[in-house]
Amino acid sequence: MPEGIEPAWCLQQIEGRQTAKSKLPRWADTDGVWFPTRLSMEQCSGEVTARYKREIAERLLPEAAMRGVMVDATGGFGVDFTMLAPLFEKSVYVEPNERLCDLARHNFPLLGLEHFKIEHGEFDEHLHLPVRRCDFLFIDPSRRDKAGRKTVAVSDCVPDVSVLLPGLLDRVGVVMIKLSPMLDISRALHDLPGVAEIHVVAVRGECKELLFVCRRGVGETMCRCVNLETAETIIEVGLSQKNVAVDIAGVEQGCFLYEPNAAVLKASMQDVVAATHGLAKLHPMSHLYVSCNYVADFPGRKFRVADYSDFSKQKLRCLLNGVSKTNLTIRNFPTTVAELRKRLKLKEGGDTYLFATTLADNSHVLIKCEKV
Repeated sequence: MPEGIEPAWCLQQIEGRQTAKSKLPRWADTDGVWFPTRLSMEQCSGEVTARYKREIAERLLPEAAMRGVMVDATGGFGVDFTMLAPLFEKSVYVEPNERLCDLARHNFPLLGLEHFKIEHGEFDEHLHLPVRRCDFLFIDPSRRDKAGRKTVAVSDCVPDVSVLLPGLLDRVGVVMIKLSPMLDISRALHDLPGVAEIHVVAVRGECKELLFVCRRGVGETMCRCVNLETAETIIEVGLSQKNVAVDIAGVEQGCFLYEPNAAVLKASMQDVVAATHGLAKLHPMSHLYVSCNYVADFPGRKFRVADYSDFSKQKLRCLLNGVSKTNLTIRNFPTTVAELRKRLKLKEGGDTYLFATTLADNSHVLIKCEKV
């Protein structure tokens, strides 16, 4: 690396630091930190989600475990490792990419880490734990195959944690697995034994990652939906409480309309949330909810309905009179946003919000809203 510095290395550092300003501000503000390739920067956790993992570990582990050992089995750029390692007396970073190991050796002391060990190699099916037993193990399996194509199924990731996990739970107190937000949660639950908690993690409305916390002696699996860097309520529900009945209602002028955030929708917890807040839904498959009274702590976007119409030309003309720019969303509607925007001749932006959706009688409706 920096010995006989090459132009490509300099460009990599400039690009990495620019990305880190928003994704890893602590790293960007630390003099001397070296950054990896663009792909590694894209794949690493953000500082916000790494801090959330630390909060989980602090909540789950007793004080005695905090004096024990933590292993990051897929170290990568080391963002999660640097957040978790200070909690433990001994921390081990395992990574098969030698260049990333070199970056870790250089960066970790600059970021204040003292008691850590770096293991260059694969964490594989032989359970090559660098210690005989550890209290907390974090693993973020690669979601790309040998051809570089993205994968989302647990069994397609490297390493395959569905194979490793039974043996790991004999030797590790808590195993935290980070998986793609594209993953089918039900399928992952089938593939992974001992799941105590599922965390669906969004940041400012965008679903970023799924965390599966596994341990022995699990009772009911809990699902937690968070939207970090917002004031939205954290939703925590046992999976047995997931299926609830929600009343169906129509849309009315002056009522309030709610769209659940990305974490709630990913976890399929929207009906639980609606029932908890006393909301009704427009259609069993639309995932849009309404109420007469405003619910301020609903986890998602909140609107007041200004007007609505069907898709007859005359009613649409009246609804959209004076509207040239709008924020358009479709839910359970037989076209795309781009196609509908073109049909309605509307530009993107402005203060008006439109929802195209289907009501309980299977009629299509366009709802004009103002954001609360």
